[in-house]
Amino acid sequence: MENKNTIKSIILAAGKGTRMKSETPKVLHKIFNKELLGYVIDAVNNTGMAEENFVIVGHCADEVEAYVTKNYDNAKCRLQSPQLGTGHAAYQAYEDLKGFEGQVLILCGDTPLITSETLNEFIKVHNDNNCALTVMSAVFDDPTNYGRIIRDENGNLKAIVEEKDASDAQKKIKEINTGVYLLDWAKVHEAFLNLDSNNAQNEYYLTDIVKWTIKQGLKAQSYIMSNNEESYGINSKKHLAQASKILKDRVIEKLLADGVTIVDPDSTFISPETEIEADTIIYPCTYIEGKNKIAKNCKIGPFARIRGDVELAEGVKIGNFVEIKKTKIDAHTNVCHLSYIGDSTLGSNVNIGAGTITANYNHITKEKFPTVIEDNASTGSNSVIVAPVHIGENASVGAGSVISKDIEANALGLTRAPLKILKGWFDRVKK
Repeated sequence: MENKNTIKSIILAAGKGTRMKSETPKVLHKIFNKELLGYVIDAVNNTGMAEENFVIVGHCADEVEAYVTKNYDNAKCRLQSPQLGTGHAAYQAYEDLKGFEGQVLILCGDTPLITSETLNEFIKVHNDNNCALTVMSAVFDDPTNYGRIIRDENGNLKAIVEEKDASDAQKKIKEINTGVYLLDWAKVHEAFLNLDSNNAQNEYYLTDIVKWTIKQGLKAQSYIMSNNEESYGINSKKHLAQASKILKDRVIEKLLADGVTIVDPDSTFISPETEIEADTIIYPCTYIEGKNKIAKNCKIGPFARIRGDVELAEGVKIGNFVEIKKTKIDAHTNVCHLSYIGDSTLGSNVNIGAGTITANYNHITKEKFPTVIEDNASTGSNSVIVAPVHIGENASVGAGSVISKDIEANALGLTRAPLKILKGWFDRVKK
């Protein structure tokens, strides 16, 4: 028997997402610069139980597969062509699961709000009740467009009916199918060999495996998730914006509880992969995406952008209209307003003057180069550091300089044309 502490997943990601009105595959749209599909795969992996993930691709299959292959070692793609419904989609992993006797988790690739905590609880309930199949459900005041959970007179799971096939009475049911299932694969896998397309859409519904399971006398149940927001599926740009807001509110609520000061939560956006310690202050209109670590007593913003792979030590100040990416900054360093710092390492007690730019990108070779600025160094306003450059300890860069060579410790780097004063210039121009 397989270990109940390990699972394999099937993630449905083949749909076109017509209502997105975009050439980008739906599951590759982003929140905080992270793909929707990535949120789902990470939620599964973060349960600590994921042995293998099968991503079912269809529309723009090559593009989705390239993303999966680049970012996940334990995920493989399987092509659904033609696309004949959710049951047919999940069946594309059937051969890969032959002989598997463990549990299979099935999810949708466009539900970025699902959490590993909810999945762990879902799996626990399934195991505690020794079920062959458990479907995750949610309760909504307005269940329109969702498949309804049908129960018998004793409250036991009976079937799932899609809205287009539902009667008027069934449409009044508020418990809906979220599209997440957990299967005891050894007991339920034959359901995929018995699906039919006798429905309004002429498709093979994944929901029909519930009917098959119950018909076989196997135990099936519905698990009602505690937070129905986690079931939110993305089908339009409006949905994408709404999910972004839900996610950012969730993150900010946690950070506030952890002792981070966020001056204006409504205008502040912080990715869930960013760690921030207590007593740091985030000023309004700050946008933080990607994975970052921010220590205590930092001050960030207003109107700052942190783009990912950034580490800020204690007491760092990031001024207004500053952009930072792929940079490590040591304690008590200031990056003043209107600056861009990328692919850099800054020491402690460094002062970056207003308007300083690390020119890190060669547009011809497409290469990016590092800048290193050591402890107690400083750059004057409107400096350009043309990477790769190393600025030594206690060194200074004069205001308005373009620095393309290393500056040794304790030295001043300065590039500045001689000042010319043309007397009487205004009068001559006026004439």
